Amino acid sequence: MKTVFAGTAGISRKFLCGVAAAALLAPAAAFAQSEAETGQDMYPEEDGEEFSQGNQIIVTATKREATLQEIPVAVSVTGAEVLERDQIRDIRDLQTVVPSLSVGQRQSSANTGFFIRGFGNGANNAGIEPSVGVFIDGVYRSRTASSISDLPNVTRIEVLRGPQSTLFGKNASAGVISVVTEEPQFDWGGSAELTYGNYDALLGRLYVTGPLSDSVAVSVAGGFNERDGFFEDLGTGNRSNDRDRWFLRGQALIDPGNDWTLRVIADVDDIDEICCGVVNVQNGPSTPVIRALGGNVTNPADPFADVIYSNFDSTNDIRNHGISGQFDWDLSDDFTFTSITASRTTESVTVQDSDFSSADLIYPNSQDLRIDTFTQEFRVAGSIGDRLDVLLGAFYLNEDVDQSNQLLYGADFRNYANLLVAGLSSNAFSIFASPLTPGATPLEAVFSQAFGTNFNGRFFTQGSGFTESYTLDSESYSLFGQVDFEIFDGLVLTLGGNYTDDSKTFTQNAVSTDVFSAINFDAPQLAPFRGQVLGQGFVSQAVGQRLGLNRGATAAEVAAFAGSSPTNFQVFQAIQVQAGQFAAANVNNPLANPLNPLRALQFLPPFVNVPNAVEDGRTNDDNFSYTARLSYDVTPDVNVYASYATGFKASSINLSRDARPTTADRAALIQRGLGVANLSAGSRFAGPEESRVMELGVKTNFDWASINLTVFDQEIEGFQSNIFTGSGFVLANAGAQSTRGVELETLWYPTEGFTINFAATYLDPVFDSFTQSAVGDISGQRPAGIPEWTVIAGAQYEFDLGNALLVPRVNYLWQSETQLVEGLPDFLVRAPDGTILDATAAIAAAAPFSREVNDLTASLTYEHDAGFSLSVWGRNLLDDRNLGTIFPSPAQPRSVSGYPNDPRTYGVTGRFRW
Repeated sequence: MKTVFAGTAGISRKFLCGVAAAALLAPAAAFAQSEAETGQDMYPEEDGEEFSQGNQIIVTATKREATLQEIPVAVSVTGAEVLERDQIRDIRDLQTVVPSLSVGQRQSSANTGFFIRGFGNGANNAGIEPSVGVFIDGVYRSRTASSISDLPNVTRIEVLRGPQSTLFGKNASAGVISVVTEEPQFDWGGSAELTYGNYDALLGRLYVTGPLSDSVAVSVAGGFNERDGFFEDLGTGNRSNDRDRWFLRGQALIDPGNDWTLRVIADVDDIDEICCGVVNVQNGPSTPVIRALGGNVTNPADPFADVIYSNFDSTNDIRNHGISGQFDWDLSDDFTFTSITASRTTESVTVQDSDFSSADLIYPNSQDLRIDTFTQEFRVAGSIGDRLDVLLGAFYLNEDVDQSNQLLYGADFRNYANLLVAGLSSNAFSIFASPLTPGATPLEAVFSQAFGTNFNGRFFTQGSGFTESYTLDSESYSLFGQVDFEIFDGLVLTLGGNYTDDSKTFTQNAVSTDVFSAINFDAPQLAPFRGQVLGQGFVSQAVGQRLGLNRGATAAEVAAFAGSSPTNFQVFQAIQVQAGQFAAANVNNPLANPLNPLRALQFLPPFVNVPNAVEDGRTNDDNFSYTARLSYDVTPDVNVYASYATGFKASSINLSRDARPTTADRAALIQRGLGVANLSAGSRFAGPEESRVMELGVKTNFDWASINLTVFDQEIEGFQSNIFTGSGFVLANAGAQSTRGVELETLWYPTEGFTINFAATYLDPVFDSFTQSAVGDISGQRPAGIPEWTVIAGAQYEFDLGNALLVPRVNYLWQSETQLVEGLPDFLVRAPDGTILDATAAIAAAAPFSREVNDLTASLTYEHDAGFSLSVWGRNLLDDRNLGTIFPSPAQPRSVSGYPNDPRTYGVTGRFRW
């Protein structure tokens, strides 16, 4: 067995144990804001006040300002200080300081997936809303492409774990990431930043804020982020996984000083990059064929050589823009009305060389995607008396998704398929007659004669393939609320509810011009050919056995055997009779079809479009979710709580070429005469997710440390599994997936200016029931990609230099070894209708591939009272290399590809605040 992972576990664990011993079990998702003793307010809050430390940090996770100690919710908070000193540039980097959060980037700059406690999905299929909701300044970002750009002027990032339904109108079944940026200020100020790093990285930001009048303040932020690619493309000569981004963000705050305020935010950001590099981690029988055509693939023995092979660049052109307005009105001394209105658009054009070789096999695999989202939230919050806090709200979302895709064969694919068919059939068949496939039967000629259609010269021609277009119109509304009742001093009962109604209408229009994928190998017209091949195969195997060859005999060996003696001739005649009987008995047996090995090249079969007479292309879901929690302040420094909460996510749509009717709908389509050749069963959409979590927690905040501990049992019924198959996605509901776990977060302050952080998450997940996964029944198995242990440990010390601080900081992330995927669908043994007959090989093929993470970040920062700071920093300093995920290589049967992580980066950053 081979294991594909990289890490320096020995060094890592020694470092970890040393810090852990010093920290005395101290977990913390992030440092709270730390202030220079000299009085320079380096990291201002929205109101200009400094953050406190530990659990005294101010958060708005419960839609009202409170300290982290006061809110009995499992939430991790990362402030501006950590974001800057650890060079956290977007939400993808946040996982290095939040142990329960995992972030992965896939086939383009727009495909970033977020996972909390191992739950999450929706990164690379536009029809799926993510299970982890992302909110920026209260505005819901429905897709990851709209939330990954450089984060400007962030005050803090709050990560709420577990289902969130009663405080956020948009129900989130796995958790929420809430990003809070600074409001415009009524005092002139700003900041400028310039960073240079390895790979010629150059990053700049500028922020200016100040008053236009006594009642109007504005701010403008802009920046760029450029860097050479991590991977050298030996096919094109260019580099992949580069950075080429810019953003502009303007805000206006109207505060007339009476009972209302209005905050308007407009932003635009642009990504124009080559991404994302893919390497072969296992070569299949197609690799020699690619090389015979003059192409190449990466070496599986060295997946982290930082080289890839393409024959054209995989480009990403993504633009996000939007505008939002938040209106706050003090209805009375006790109640405030809030309205948040937002309109956003994401436009993404991506082109990928998805055969991941320098041969011209696929050109292009492209996607043109536009997502228009409108959201409206109303809420009223306030207090009734001294013991009752109330929040009531309504949320509305309207979203339109328009997507078109194209996957076409390149100039080399016809010759590639010809050699591949010969290899898959032991040189029995070829696509067309060629000197490179001597003795093989050309299938174009055979099929032409059998079907009475001229197929000569039509299989796998350049420009044929698959074109698709999809639309998805979503509309949902939620009514939500929560009450906090203080039964007696220190004991608070929280009750909340959320009713959600969600409807979706979708269309799928796809056309396959791949002639070979439309051939029905089980068609009656091919029965004579199948019988002939079966008979010849029987004779070959029988003679080979008589000769002790341990293989089938060649035609020459069969002839020599038959003519070698009268006895052998009689044996040969008997074998021929048996061969005829075998062929007659199996000529119409789909499982014995000699063409079955070639189904691997029928990966673009005809499509039944939606809506149709059987499938109406509509879903409608509704749900009531709720929260019940009891918390008690044992002392002013110790709070304990117990909670039970449920969450919900509506149906998601499979906007990919692997969208297939259910088994029942397939039968109904065929009965109505709407079936097409090679129509297999699958899913057009996945039904709703319904989650629940039970939590027990304790939060403590002392002068010397803050300690937060959560024990939980979380389950999602109908978890929407989205598995990449090489040419599309299998979207299916798991019966149930559950996770039991423990989360520990602390900060420890041994001496003034010295802070140690330690965080640990233990997860024990299982597929309680998943009979219809992409690789069959995996009920009872541990979901892949979820480490048992995630540990974050670090420290910083603020040396007081009189008029400045010198701050060394170190942070280390370790994740225990975990398998990358449950199985590889390309290795399944299937029936002709797509039914899984045997998943053993698919599960075994994935077993060797695992990942262990050892990520060390460090910085040394000089911060002067005058507002100037200079930082030298490094990320992934151990140059720990691993794979984010693996998948079947498109157009390379039995090959496996993967996405490598980023290598070591380092640089220097200068900042000035005024």
